[in-house]
Amino acid sequence: MKRTIVVTALLLAHIFVHAQQTTAVGTTKAWGKVDGVSIEGLVQGPSAAVADLQVACVFEYTEGDIFNAPPALPAALNGMVHLDEATNGLITEIRKSGQFAGHALETILITPPAGKIKAKKLLLIGLGDRNQFSPELMTKVGSVAMREALSLNVTTLSFASDLKDAGIDSPTALVAENVTKGMLQAYKVAEYLKGKHYASFKPLSKVILLAGPAFFTVAGQGIQEAIQSFQ
Repeated sequence: MKRTIVVTALLLAHIFVHAQQTTAVGTTKAWGKVDGVSIEGLVQGPSAAVADLQVACVFEYTEGDIFNAPPALPAALNGMVHLDEATNGLITEIRKSGQFAGHALETILITPPAGKIKAKKLLLIGLGDRNQFSPELMTKVGSVAMREALSLNVTTLSFASDLKDAGIDSPTALVAENVTKGMLQAYKVAEYLKGKHYASFKPLSKVILLAGPAFFTVAGQGIQEAIQSFQ
């Protein structure tokens, strides 16, 4: 009996500590800077982040995928659900109809009417088959996001991987690290080409990496690892 009580107490303590690790919505932190680009973290959903360009990631469509909780996050915490609602179901519509299949690294640029979301433009990047997902893909996704941002001449870029929203049990720190590395690698290449007069773009001032309340701290660890690798 005593053993049962002790085990129960330890489990409750673990749950309590885990709950304490959540970060308030709206929390922001500058994780570092590379080549003049500030890399910041923000606890926010992609529909509410203020930026010139918001990037969101989606898998190939399966019926009700972002609304199936679990494994998808509950609607109140699901940034992709909020983004879909803010665009009057457009995200689901174009995926379900096949107009945007969501194949790996496929992109589509959307310019929502004013006031629908906080960002001026929305870029969807496909992640392919959810059953074949690998964290290594996110390095390429980060590169694609950066190249698209530079081609659009934006100065602020907000990025949401949306993996947890889709119900993928992904390694948060590694995903954040890979996305950041992909972005910074692409920016370095663009700067090199610009220095050789083979590229022209506005310097990016800020990259905002979004995370949910329960994942902000862990994501930050991966982001810092990536930043340090470029210094």
